[in-house]
Amino acid sequence: MPSRIENAFLVAAAGELITGMLGNGFIVLVNCIDLVKNLKLSTADCILTGLALSRIILLCIILLDSLLMVFWQHLYAIDKLAKFISVFWTLSNHLTTWIVTCLNVFYFFKIANFSHPCFTWLRWRISRVLLVLPLGSLFLLFFNFELLDTFTNFWVNLYQRHERNSTWSLDVSKTLYLNSLIVFSFIYLIPFLLSLASLLLLFLSLMRHIRNVQRNSSSRDFRTEAHKRAMKMVMSSLLLSMVNFTSILLTGWFSLLLQNHQANLAVLLLSTLVPSGHSFILILGNNKLRQAALGLLWHLNCHLKMVKPFAS
Repeated sequence: MPSRIENAFLVAAAGELITGMLGNGFIVLVNCIDLVKNLKLSTADCILTGLALSRIILLCIILLDSLLMVFWQHLYAIDKLAKFISVFWTLSNHLTTWIVTCLNVFYFFKIANFSHPCFTWLRWRISRVLLVLPLGSLFLLFFNFELLDTFTNFWVNLYQRHERNSTWSLDVSKTLYLNSLIVFSFIYLIPFLLSLASLLLLFLSLMRHIRNVQRNSSSRDFRTEAHKRAMKMVMSSLLLSMVNFTSILLTGWFSLLLQNHQANLAVLLLSTLVPSGHSFILILGNNKLRQAALGLLWHLNCHLKMVKPFAS
């Protein structure tokens, strides 16, 4: 039977997973309806739809991982099951990370304004740029899968030793944890730097634009607000990416060095916040999605008002 802490974890995890499914499912539903009506989607809508779908898959993997961690932790000692979870988690997390990076790069090229010919050349070919990024990330995914087998075998050995109540060398733990840290740091470094560069260049573009506005004494300035909204979106994705990366590192730290089951549950909850919470940030930051959400809330409110007299 699950303990009180595990029951609390299941309730909190279920709330986060349902919220994430609703948020990401809403993004997919709105864009699919728009696709049926107009027979086309904008670049931003395509990126948002792909991101929402990849996060729905990631949330399903987290749900499976949560149930195994509470009810059937011994199953982690099965090699095939551990590899199945690791492969699908790695694939969905990799896709999510790079689609978020594409979205940040898109915001940069869409909003920023530089006179450099290289920027202009890339801006006119933004669709190709956004296609090259995920295709180029396949090399990192292949590199990740090559190292994943070794890493999965280590987790299987760890749980097998835990089942037999045998000791685990601290020096070996630190060495393996350091190797995994290097792998994950390398994988996440490139998309993080691309998003960070997009944020910094957006800031530089905003500063230049503000100086131009002050010289021309423009009364209504929509581009400044567009810069600020884009910077908020990129900054939020960067912060959530840092939370996601930190949760991965903390999982390894608690499992290898502290061997604290309750701490692992807390870290898993932390990692669920990223795919769940970011979907609502994206909805609030996108005019079409925000208007659709407000319309849905208005219809629900009207429906509740109509049902209430019958209930009374």
